[in-house]
Amino acid sequence: MELSVIIPHIEALIFTAERPLTTLELCDMVNNALGFIEDRTTLDQAEAAVEAIREKYAAEFYPFEVRESGGGWQFLTKKEYHKTVAQINGDKFLKRLSTASLETLSIIAYKQPITKGEMEAIRGVSCDYAVQKLLEKELIVILGRNEKLPGHPLIYGTSRSFMDYFGINTPEDLPKIKEIVSSEIIDPTGVMSNSLQMAGDEEQELTSDEVLLVTEDGSLIEQQVIAEEEEAATEEQSATETQEEDQEKEDENNQ
Repeated sequence: MELSVIIPHIEALIFTAERPLTTLELCDMVNNALGFIEDRTTLDQAEAAVEAIREKYAAEFYPFEVRESGGGWQFLTKKEYHKTVAQINGDKFLKRLSTASLETLSIIAYKQPITKGEMEAIRGVSCDYAVQKLLEKELIVILGRNEKLPGHPLIYGTSRSFMDYFGINTPEDLPKIKEIVSSEIIDPTGVMSNSLQMAGDEEQELTSDEVLLVTEDGSLIEQQVIAEEEEAATEEQSATETQEEDQEKEDENNQ
């Protein structure tokens, strides 16, 4: 089948669809629509047609483009016009996630599939309300149960809506931790043993249990002080999140 025949049909499908469509879906739909048995659209032709459509709308005088996002192809407004269209979908853009929900969503995105207990072990506070809100907003889904853990807890992962919302095609497209966080924060500095240095042996990092924490002037930090500070920080975070959840519930009741 001629590519010039396929392109407008695929363009119409992407424009009309309420969800992202994969290249295979587009190929099947075109064949179903045209009904030609002998001269059917191939997957290679569908891919070439999508690429041609992408090049067409990449021109600067178009305010939208065709991008692969949320697991398939769709028309999306170019970023230069986001504030303009926000005037129409203002309520949708203004409803932001709370800090607790964002932290929980980040953990799920990078650690999926993950149970709620594992989320709480990472955050140090309850994730019940945050998980509930993320499910309601359809940013996460229940993938099943972990049959290896006692009680077979539910496991969670991100949804296609999540990928669509953040403009990615698969969870693998998420930025790597080292791309967004300083390597100095990720990689701990080990303290070398003085005896090994004096003996001229190779440098060897201590295990995580033996790492000593020091201030900038080299003074040792008491572990008890650190534990108390961590406990106070956890309590402060929990109190802040409780206030955010209460405010969010109050806003929903007012609506």
